[in-house]
Amino acid sequence: MRDLVFVGYLVVLLLIAFKRPFLFTLVYAYIDIIAPQRLSYFMLNSVPVSLIVFAMAFLGYMVADNKNDSRFSVRQGAMVLLLLYCGHTTIQAAVPEAAFAKWDWVWKAMIFAIFLPLTLKTKLRIEALALFMVLCAAALIITGGIKTLASGGGYGVLVLLIDDNSGLYEGSIISMVAICIIPLILWLANHGTVFPPDWRVRIFSYALVFAALLIPIGTQARTGLVCIAVLAVLQLRFAKYRFVYAGMAVMLGLIAIPFLPQSFTDRMATIQNYEADESASTRIAVWQWTWEYAKNNPTGGGFDVYRINKLTYKLAEDDSKPDEELEYELEDDGPIEIVDESRAFHSSYFEMLGEQGFPGLALWLFIHVGGVWRMEILRRRYLKSRKPTEQWVAPLALALQNGQIIYLTGALFVGVAYQPFIYMLIAMQIGLDTYLTRRAAEAKWRPIVKNLSISAQPESSPAKPV
Repeated sequence: MRDLVFVGYLVVLLLIAFKRPFLFTLVYAYIDIIAPQRLSYFMLNSVPVSLIVFAMAFLGYMVADNKNDSRFSVRQGAMVLLLLYCGHTTIQAAVPEAAFAKWDWVWKAMIFAIFLPLTLKTKLRIEALALFMVLCAAALIITGGIKTLASGGGYGVLVLLIDDNSGLYEGSIISMVAICIIPLILWLANHGTVFPPDWRVRIFSYALVFAALLIPIGTQARTGLVCIAVLAVLQLRFAKYRFVYAGMAVMLGLIAIPFLPQSFTDRMATIQNYEADESASTRIAVWQWTWEYAKNNPTGGGFDVYRINKLTYKLAEDDSKPDEELEYELEDDGPIEIVDESRAFHSSYFEMLGEQGFPGLALWLFIHVGGVWRMEILRRRYLKSRKPTEQWVAPLALALQNGQIIYLTGALFVGVAYQPFIYMLIAMQIGLDTYLTRRAAEAKWRPIVKNLSISAQPESSPAKPV
């Protein structure tokens, strides 16, 4: 019965898309985020759904879209270079089998991110993509929020739509993404046109923000707590009464502490005492190994090169826990030596450095830091615009910038360098940038066309407005 619901919903979306081919692109975004083929028992998971819908999206663009309005940006070029470079490192990877397995989904995410901005040629299309991304993520966020309120969640325990530990279904990743899209949710609540911002839209949006804030509690992911702190600082940046806002945020945080699960507060406390936390100590050891590996292999070792690492590090005693609660046995009062191997990077920056070396890391940073910089330029350019048709631009640029800053912060602790959802966010930034660049160029030509039309009128005839 569940398969029939998924198949029926997907068929309806595809039938609508045949009338408006751009919708194929949005359907592909839905498939990439929700992954209904993984939720299906047999009907969808036996068919290459994502490949079929991407082919439809590409054909729809080639056949039905006007390519004159499409623009290819510098950051798209950087993504093409990064894709080619990843292909090169995959061919000569240190762990070939694992590298090709990761390459199988990375190239699809990057190809779609390169293609997507070409289709975002109007404000409505940009908004439609933002709406699809938010609502698709909301399917997971609302589920997680309800389960958190009902049970309190738990580390590695909270199950969203399916018991899986990859993509957005992984606790740390969905915690980061949930906080990352809050600025976009608020933008849709105030400037959306597909669903005009009336009281119903605002209530749903605020409830969704609340559910998003619950996700880090339900997953007990420390990355989510850090992202919430970054979001609070970013919101403080343009608050009219900053001290009042900061005081209310601190007060709400203190009030919420008694209602939080004890397991959540215990896990968050390990941020302060990281030297006694095995997970944090392992990450630091992996980062040290990656730096040494990159110095000896500056062009990287290909995808999943972490599988060849062997780590030895010392773990301090955690005085806050009795000996019987520790996962290891202390021989004396001093630190204990831990030996481990094949531990993941747990950081997008070190993931890029280890897998793609210094050239790949430089390209990756250019793509992301360039997005923050371009959104700041657009925000300042349109902040004081008095035109009613441009009031949405600066808030959207700010929302996309804040979302990317939150991602770049969360990426310090999670290996999400190729996360498809984030590349869609980048594609939206590029689409907004190229759309506004084209509009600005057209605006410069209008006075010239108007003057030429007036000068072409006969002297005896009154000039008609163009």
